[in-house]
Amino acid sequence: MPSETLTFLVATERGAPAELTEERTKAAVPFGGKYRVVDFSLANCLHSGLRQILVLTQYRSHSLHKHLRDGWSLFNAELGEFITPLPPQMRADGGWYLGLVDALRQNRYLIERNPARRLLLLDGGAVYRMDYAELLRFHDEQQAQVTAALRTVTENSAPSAYRVECSEDHRITGLLGPIGEHSPTGLAPMGVLVIGKDYLLEQLDHLVRVGNGHAEMDFVATLLQASGAARAVGYRFGGERGRVSQDGYWSDLGSVDAYYQAHMSLLEARPALDLYQPGWNILTYQGQYPPARTVPGPNSGNEGVFVNSMLASGALICGGAVNRSVLSPCVKVDDGAIVDGAILFDRVHVGAGAELNRCILDKDVVVSPGARIGFDRKEDRARFSVSPEGVVVVPKDARV
Repeated sequence: MPSETLTFLVATERGAPAELTEERTKAAVPFGGKYRVVDFSLANCLHSGLRQILVLTQYRSHSLHKHLRDGWSLFNAELGEFITPLPPQMRADGGWYLGLVDALRQNRYLIERNPARRLLLLDGGAVYRMDYAELLRFHDEQQAQVTAALRTVTENSAPSAYRVECSEDHRITGLLGPIGEHSPTGLAPMGVLVIGKDYLLEQLDHLVRVGNGHAEMDFVATLLQASGAARAVGYRFGGERGRVSQDGYWSDLGSVDAYYQAHMSLLEARPALDLYQPGWNILTYQGQYPPARTVPGPNSGNEGVFVNSMLASGALICGGAVNRSVLSPCVKVDDGAIVDGAILFDRVHVGAGAELNRCILDKDVVVSPGARIGFDRKEDRARFSVSPEGVVVVPKDARV
């Protein structure tokens, strides 16, 4: 099965939330203290036995390329395995990728020369755990030309531009509008698609004409609308099939509030996203940092404490207090500082006596002693971006 599947992981767009993608593509956004968003799709591939992966990159891709090099150089090229970044090669017309259809068109030669008989297309900007091997078995069982993984959506789920209508035999019969008052539930694509290689090559030129190559055209919708008589089926995510525990979690982290809530849910007694299943660990790059540590404050003598929080390697709490927060590598919290409901990226330094509440601090932010963030909405809006639900985002390298 692995040698019969060529995987394209799509990480070309900036993505949302815009406050966190100013300096990096969505796939490279930090998540959960030690991971990047892309790690979840790649870990799914690894555990599913898929070892031929092309990562389509474009927007501010240096951070992602570095992460792939440092954290994912683990496949054996001598066995035909690879994780290879694939920025635009300018083979077709010298232009940038205009969307997924155009990216596949520009890399048609790579698809044609690969012996795989099917392609797995993945959105690199979503967080979830899934056994792709079971999806591929389902695709073969159904003798499908196209198989779209579908998630159940409700009014409380991540929004979707449209829903998919399926018959009892799993066949996709139509596309419907988004969730609304008259349709409280439904099935929506989750950015995971299997397609037969020969069928894709037959349809590629037509898909380019239908979608006109534009990034705003959703590939799944374009493909399904253009499929006509093709056998397109839906695979329901979160069912009983597969080896990964069925937590059914999926998020595209599409807003600051969604990103923040995804982190807060990790701190629940029973988190919606299970990071602790043996045999399905999420791999990533980890720097050679010392262990996280709490020590007494040099002036107050108070013990550094953290409650219901996640601390990555190198984090140091020197007499400060951290509650319900996620700290990335090498974060430092000084004497008397209070961090409550915060997400702190790499190397954030919180000065003595500072107070943080419901905020996200990007890499290398320095908070001055006594500074306060997340308490005065008017003051916060004058300095930073504030989400509809009141989460403050402090940009990279800021001095507060």
